[in-house]
Formats: sequence, C-alpha cells, structure tokens
Amino acid sequence: MSDTDIESVESFRLRARKWLAGNYPRVEGHVYDRFAAHDDDVELAEVQHQRGLQRMLYDAGFAGICFPKEYGGQGLTPAHQRALNDEFVGYQVPFLIQVPPIVPCAAVLLDFGTEEQKRRHIPAILKGQEIWMQFLSEPSGGSDVAGALTTAVRDGDEWVINGSKIWTSGAWFSDYGLALVRTNWDVPKHRGLTVFIIEIDQPGVELHRIEMINGSADFCQEFFTDVRVPDSRRLGDVDQGWTVGTRWMYHEKSLGGVSPYITGSYDAPGGTDSAGEPLVDLARATGHFDDPRGRALIGEAAMLRMARAALSDRVADGIRAGALPDSAAAIGRLMNGVVKARYATLAFELAGSNAVATLPDEPWAQSGFEYLERQSSSIGGGTTEMARNNISERVLGMPREITHDKNMPFRDVPKGPPSA
Repeated sequence: MSDTDIESVESFRLRARKWLAGNYPRVEGHVYDRFAAHDDDVELAEVQHQRGLQRMLYDAGFAGICFPKEYGGQGLTPAHQRALNDEFVGYQVPFLIQVPPIVPCAAVLLDFGTEEQKRRHIPAILKGQEIWMQFLSEPSGGSDVAGALTTAVRDGDEWVINGSKIWTSGAWFSDYGLALVRTNWDVPKHRGLTVFIIEIDQPGVELHRIEMINGSADFCQEFFTDVRVPDSRRLGDVDQGWTVGTRWMYHEKSLGGVSPYITGSYDAPGGTDSAGEPLVDLARATGHFDDPRGRALIGEAAMLRMARAALSDRVADGIRAGALPDSAAAIGRLMNGVVKARYATLAFELAGSNAVATLPDEPWAQSGFEYLERQSSSIGGGTTEMARNNISERVLGMPREITHDKNMPFRDVPKGPPSA
C-alpha cells in the first residue's frame, strides 16, 4: 500500500483508545505472574484466557499490526504499533501469546518461512490458536546455542531428530516449537545447523517440567527420540541455520522495546504495562512512603524506568533509520537485564524483613522470590555477557575474541562430558 492508503497514526490511536475503553479488560482485578507457582488448572485457565484476549485483538483489527495483510496482519507501520502500545497501558496483555509465539517465532517465520508455512501458521498465531516456543538451549551448551548437539539426519523426505533442549518456558501447554539442530558435523559449528518446526504433541517428544525455587514448574526440558519431521517443516536452507539463528536472536533481543511486532510494553522493570510506579504501592504498604530512604528508592526506580524507556526508543529509532545495526538490539537487552536486577533489589529493600517471612497474599509476597531470582533477568533470552560482546564487536567495532575452533569441523571440537 502507498502511504496515502494507510490510516494515519493519530486516527488509528484514537480508534484503538475508543475500542479498548469500550471492549477490552483492564489490569485491575486480574493479576497473573507466569513465573510464580500455580496449580496446573489455574495456569491452563490463564492460557485459555489469554488466547481469548488475543482473539479479541485479532477480530477487532488490533493484532499483528506490522505483519502483512496476506498473513493475517494489518500491514501498518511501527509508528502504529507504538501508538497502540501507548494506549495499552493499564490493559491486560496476552503475554503468553505475544512472547515467544509472536516474537520471536512468528517474526522468524515471516523472515524465513515458505509461503505455505507463513499462510498456515502466522494467522493461527495471531489469532491465539497456536502457541509456539523456541527450542534453543541445551543441557551441555549453556548460552552457546551454536554448539547444539541435538541432531537431525535426513531420511528421504523426512528428518530424524535426536537430542535434548532445555529451559523452554511453557512448552507443556504449547503446540509447536522452532528448533535449531545440527545437520552437519564436518564443518565449523556455525555452518552445520538447520532450523525445523517441531509439533510438540507427536511421537518421540517427551517433556519434563523443572521445578524452580518458588515452586513454579513453567520451564521444561524436551527429549527427542527418533522424532520424524517432514522436510516441508524445515525453515531456511540446510546447514544455513545460523543465518536464521542470527535474525532469531535479533528478534529475541528486540523484546526490550525495539520490536515492531509486540503489543504492549515489556520493558517496565516492575511488571508488564504498569501504570504509574509500582513501588509506590509497596512503599505505602510497608510504611516507607514518607521516609527519605523510601522516597530515594522510589525515585531511583522511576529514574530506571524512564531511562529504560528512553533508551529503547533511541535504539529502535536508530535501527529503523539505519543509523544503528540490528545488533544494537543488544544494547536494550543489556539495559533490561541490569535494570530488572536492580529493580528487584530496590523492591526487596523497601519490603525489608517482610519479604523474608510472608504470607502469599501480602503485597510484598513476591519481593523475596524476585530478589532471589533477580539474576535470571541477566540470563534468559541470551546472557548480558553475550550482549556486551555483541555491543563491543558488532556495534562499536572492537576486535573479536580469539577462538581456536573457528575453522575446525565441529566433530573435532573438544567437548566436555555429557550432563548427568
């Protein structure tokens, strides 16, 4: 479409504001933390609730703002998506459908999928009918996703997959996963990878749920035993999975405010689409609202939120304008990890001893758990150490780290003992 055929951003903003106010549920009265401990029936009910929210957005024309119309999107611009995100503050976000099904999974499909794959799956994801996950990390690989040991061997028009992936949030209630696996051991590790679409509920896929310190069992480990996948579910060229993976990592890092495909704001360190400063309520509940120390903590939290939002806008605008490379998304990833860890510390300091011994329904109940888990914000979605490397090498142009296996066939690269 030409620019004259596209609805103006201001008209779109007003239309979204009116529709949200008259039709869509607000956050009040519905509190859900996906990383807290829940009974399975509670979590499954929330999954269905969020599928319904996503379908409401789709039916009203507010899903997939920047996805092409032929794949179920609206064919609009990042400016339209930002306007919708502004209006979404205070409303419920179908987070389980947005991340990772839409970003990075649907975004990767849009970049590398065949026409058949895009027409079949992207509309279903945008409607909330299909929930997708990403099979990247492996028990022996840490953050080195290119060192994948899960293998795919071709057998006619099919591939046979064996191995294991881990730390997959929500795989137990999901439908599909994007998997980065090894298809060639005789080339350097980055050149022998391929991406496949794996249907989770199929023979040979076994899921184990991992219980965390707070009782949550959202993370999963997947075991693939002779899982047969048709070649039509391959994404990109054989042995060129790192090309797909590089863009995949960009989309994952872009969750810090850069992505044009996300509805709602996910960079608020105190939660999703929080209106105002959440620590104000915590300070009032703990009696620290009027003392200088409490106000200093609240002020620092507000400053972090403002700086985080401003940085996200700056990086997003720079990437869209071509002034910054796509790798600059790592700047937002680094800021997000550092800020979230600090924010959890601020909340813990405000809650004080209340956060150590508390009842589940107290306003400070999550502060202790979030403090204990604060470093997870520097690990999930690619570590902040990796983000620092990306920034130094790909944004600032500093020399790359010396690696001794760069041109070595992957089968010859020394590997540690397998995980128990």
